[in-house]
Amino acid sequence: MPLTFELCPDRMIGGSHPCYIIAEIGQNHQGDIEIAKKMIKMAKDCGADCAKFQKCELEYKFNKKALERSYTSKHSWGKTYGEHKRHLEFSHDQYKELQKYAKEVGIHFTASGTDEVAVEFLHTLNVPFFKVASTDANNFPYLEKTAQKGRPMVVSSGMQSMETMRRVYQTVKKYNQNFAILQCTSAYPLEAEDVNLRVITEYQKEFPDIPIGYSGHESGISISVAAVALGAKIVERHVTLDKTWKGSDHEASLLPTELAELVRSIRLVERALGSGIKTMLPCEKPCHDKLGKSVVAKVKIPKGTALTLDMLTVKVAEPMGVAAEDIFQLVGLSVLEDVGEDESVTPEVVDNYGKRVKS
Repeated sequence: MPLTFELCPDRMIGGSHPCYIIAEIGQNHQGDIEIAKKMIKMAKDCGADCAKFQKCELEYKFNKKALERSYTSKHSWGKTYGEHKRHLEFSHDQYKELQKYAKEVGIHFTASGTDEVAVEFLHTLNVPFFKVASTDANNFPYLEKTAQKGRPMVVSSGMQSMETMRRVYQTVKKYNQNFAILQCTSAYPLEAEDVNLRVITEYQKEFPDIPIGYSGHESGISISVAAVALGAKIVERHVTLDKTWKGSDHEASLLPTELAELVRSIRLVERALGSGIKTMLPCEKPCHDKLGKSVVAKVKIPKGTALTLDMLTVKVAEPMGVAAEDIFQLVGLSVLEDVGEDESVTPEVVDNYGKRVKS
């Protein structure tokens, strides 16, 4: 069974625990803290476990030329990329305000720290776990420093190779046992052909002692639900209040109705996964009693006759006879009384039947 650990206070993940559902608000809040609060409340109302943001300290994530480059996209909030990002970035005090609000409404709160200084701030904020964005999955100094802080970690793996993810696993594991890896493809929106859900099962083979999850950027919910059926223990999806808003993530995000349906569908699939033990269930007994087949005499069988296969057949019978799957066990055994043609061959009329079945 995969490793289980406490991702947030009183919330275990992995093993048989429910899938942990992260509503990725990211920067879909338009730089407006009141919209951010509405999105936190929406995530809670829809049944998500966590509302997640993206935190960066711009001068530590980007070099000067990256911040100064022209940004003329329809999604831009400024003439340069730096102006755009500054519009969307909340201050430390605003993060504290959002964290307080999330606690009031009763939902976990965290963020992706997209540079080492942002991680330091989130550590002082006492977030329950660190989310590592795909862009930092191959940033090994960052991974080492983050892992050494001792908080649980959830690492996305977009744009990475299996070889790199093996290094990620080894790097984090050295300092921190409590982490999970998410399959992810970094495209917005993501086409079904590029999702590669089978990587989930490959990760389960490669890293059998940690929970594996899925971070999706596709349209709709079906693929994310399928990820849970494959064993994903964490699902992360971007969310929005309006897909027409400015920002490249909105098109690949879920509306409140979609998020609520995702949560409902995941919980339904979890119920349907069952234990993996194949046996007749109590709910099947009415059908079995009505239509279950058993052994019937194909011909009249006198008392003392040793049974042969050509004397027997399988039918829906009243009363129910020897179970159909045991018909071959009857060959060579004798009947203790006459059995009429088309009558049930019940366990009581076959000598030593119980002993042979047990052996």
